[in-house]
Amino acid sequence: MSTTGPAPTLTLTVNRIFNASRERVYAAWTEPDQSQRWWGPPGTVIPSVEMDVRVGGSYRVAMVSPGMDVMYVKGTYREVVPLELLVYTWEWEGNPMEGRETLVTVEFRDLGKQTEVAITHEGFPDEYEVQLHTDGWNGCFEGLDALLDDRPHP
Repeated sequence: MSTTGPAPTLTLTVNRIFNASRERVYAAWTEPDQSQRWWGPPGTVIPSVEMDVRVGGSYRVAMVSPGMDVMYVKGTYREVVPLELLVYTWEWEGNPMEGRETLVTVEFRDLGKQTEVAITHEGFPDEYEVQLHTDGWNGCFEGLDALLDDRPHP
């Protein structure tokens, strides 16, 4: 007799240090007008961002990548510790990965005049999706770095 357990899942981690205070970086992450200016990999346009940053609140981000139709990423905040931690679900709409929920943990570490952002994104079914999302988060970090330096989104 064989038993079948849950399918294994994979996790990615991405860290970056920004030359900005933790308050500034957290605001860029949690205020829709600021998030709209940096979210997405280079070349992505963000038509809208909706956020209710509280436990049980939701978010929805519209994204248009070159040569693609609008896609949405949405989720629910599971844990919010202002200036320190965000934990939220992540689910795509209008994307081949639609219907699969993953979990994102974002930590904001105060380094004085700098802030380290550490992302752990878990629940991927394969290495291909891990690599796609790793590339996406690194692209987001490029945009966030540009916003914090008052440069245009790449």
